Formats: sequence, structure tokens, C-alpha cells
Amino acid sequence: MRHTIILLLSFIFISVGCKTTKPNISKTYFTETVKRDIEILSSDDMEGRETGTRGEKKAAAYISTRMKQIGLLPGGTGDGYIQTFNKVIKSNPHADKPSPDDEKVTGMNILGLINNKADYTAVIGAHYDHLGYGKEGSLYVGEPAIHNGADDNASGVAGMLRIAEKLATSGDTTLNYLFIAFSGEEKGLWGSNYFTKHPTVPLEQVNYMINMDMIGRLNADRQLAIYGTGTTPSWNRILEIESGKSFKVKEEKSGVGPTDHTSFYLEDIPVLQFFTGQHEDYHKPSDDAHLINYKGIIDITDYIYDIIIYTQGRGKLTFQKTRDESTEVPDFKVTLGVIPDYLFNGKGMRIDGVKDNRPAFNANLKKGDIITKMGEIEIVDMMTYMKALGAHEKGQTIDIVIIRDGKKDTRKLTF
Repeated sequence: MRHTIILLLSFIFISVGCKTTKPNISKTYFTETVKRDIEILSSDDMEGRETGTRGEKKAAAYISTRMKQIGLLPGGTGDGYIQTFNKVIKSNPHADKPSPDDEKVTGMNILGLINNKADYTAVIGAHYDHLGYGKEGSLYVGEPAIHNGADDNASGVAGMLRIAEKLATSGDTTLNYLFIAFSGEEKGLWGSNYFTKHPTVPLEQVNYMINMDMIGRLNADRQLAIYGTGTTPSWNRILEIESGKSFKVKEEKSGVGPTDHTSFYLEDIPVLQFFTGQHEDYHKPSDDAHLINYKGIIDITDYIYDIIIYTQGRGKLTFQKTRDESTEVPDFKVTLGVIPDYLFNGKGMRIDGVKDNRPAFNANLKKGDIITKMGEIEIVDMMTYMKALGAHEKGQTIDIVIIRDGKKDTRKLTF
């Protein structure tokens, strides 16, 4: 595999350096290109793309080269594609002064621009960093191993590059397009937060931001979650375009969520975030390229492209604040040890995965169970589930009510 990656990288660098005939822009071409991008970015050679590591630098070089190959102008600092940022991780988070033991991490955003000399710019983004060898944030139990992150989030980066290539030949002159591959998302939205504080285009000229995070596992029911739908009244009309009707869409109005669109929403910019749901390989070494639904990525990016085309010539979208429920959730000291099904539209919280040796596992909860009550709190959605966690303490035993195979069941669960 390593030799294959080296050959593919060599081919790309040669292609950039030489004048070549532009390939036929067909779905077959794009499927092959998306597949190649994901396979390279999620290869062992990239070592999990953790921010500040050698793997991140390799991934940044590859994405920069792809942007140049597509014909994007450098959109980073100075005359390059890169925007660097630094974060200091304190050895003692309560210390007021720097310590020699503090760790300085340097990350890199990669930015490519289509400059149509328009008044406004649309930002299309996806984070490319992941967990490296899984020392932090991993759900894997075992020896350190490369977390390749094919779905999280090589899929989003490949989707972003596909949209860039389509827009590069669209002939549009009504919007500029800035494509950003963010680093540091897994650390806490470092890269997107840095960009909004140090933008390379004036934020008042940013029309909207579209983000793709984990779009590689579209399921047989074609369930697609879209967040930020309430951040401008325009999304209500725009999201109804024909190419979106083949999906079973779950819309969330809030502009706040655990990925990079949040940084833009907090600057009063309309946002959309696309997501095909968590799965049992999330934040584990098994999130590999052979599990990706490539046709699904093509269909989703066709939909996003059509949304972008629909916004052309319509002026600046009106920003609208949403009821950001995540800010109302109390801190909680306990977890169940489950992966929620974020695409579930029914009453309750459906479990999409159970982690070994955690409270849910010990109570014999399983994937597919729907939690409807925890202690005295009725669970009707994700927010009430999170609020229920905030109401309990470690060591406490409660009754938890679930629906399994259509039947109600009550179990004892100890946090």
C-alpha cells in the first residue's frame, strides 16, 4: 500500500507541473477522484493526520497540491495555500504563567480560492485532521494504532475538492469561493476558530459557510443530517431543490454543533453542515477507505453543488440567530458509554453503538435500543437525554426505560 501511495502522489505532482488535457468531467471521473483522495488521505502513510505531526504536514502538502491541480488560487497567508496557527497546551491548566513543560502545537489550514471579483464569498470547508495514533479522543480499546479517519474526515475533504473542481468550470461570476481544509477540529475547532479571528477575506464579505464532516457512510435509507437550517430564512427555500428529494433529511436549525461551522455561525454568518451519521468505526482504527459509500458522496456533493448554484446571483443571505440549545445543557459528570443515533427522528434517544465495560454495556443495553426514560426524566430527544445526564452522579443507580424490538423494558443502570 505504501508504494501505491508514493506512486499516486508522484503522479499528482507530475500532473501539476505539466500542461495536461483536462479530463472529461463525468461522474465516473469524479468517483475515481474522490476514491483516490480518500484512499491517500486515510492511508497509513498519513499516520492519522493529527494536528502538529508529520502526518498532518503530509496531508497538508497533498491537499495543497490538489487545490493547485484543480486551478484554485492560493488563499492562505502571503502568497501560499497555508495558514499556520499555534496553540499552547498548558502542562497545568490552572497555572497563570507559562511553564517549560507547556507544549506548543503548530497546525495548518489549507485555503484555495476561486476569485470571480464578486462582492461576496462563499466558504466551503471540511476538517482534514484526525486522531493520529489515538492517544486522545479514541474510542478504541487496545495498543496505540493509526486512526486513518476515512469517514472522519477524509470523506469531507474529498467532497470539498470535488465541489471545487465543479465550481472551477461553472463560469459563475456572482460569488467568489474560498475552500478551506481545517486542522485542529478534533482538538476543539482550533483551525476554524483561528481563521475567523484571522480571516484571509473580510468576514463581512462572507455570504455563507457550508461544512462537510463525515459524509462517507450514507446508509441504505439515504439518511442525511443537515445542521444550521435556521441560520438564514433562505435555506428553507433553497434546500427544497430537486436533487435533495432523494434523501431522507433530518434538519437541525441550530447553528451550533461540534464541528467547524460553529466558528462561522458565532460570527453571524449563515451556515450549513452535512453529516451521514456516526457508526461503530467512529474514532477507531477501523474507519478505513474500503467502508466508504462513494456513490453516496457523489450524490451528497451533487446536492450541495446545486444548493451553491441556487445561491448565485441572489445577493447576500440574511443571517438569523437560532435557539442554540447546546448552550442550555448543564455540565454532566457521567456518561452511558453509548454512541447516539443522531439521524433518529422518533421519540427518545436511539443507541447506535455501545462501548465495552461502560454503564450501558453493564446494563446490557444494545445497538438499536431506544431510551425513553432515565430515572425520573422522560427522554424525548437528544437534548433531554443530555439534560438527564446532567442530573445524575457517578456511582448512582437508576431505572432506565428502553424500547427494544417494539417492547418496553426497564433495567437498572449504575453510573
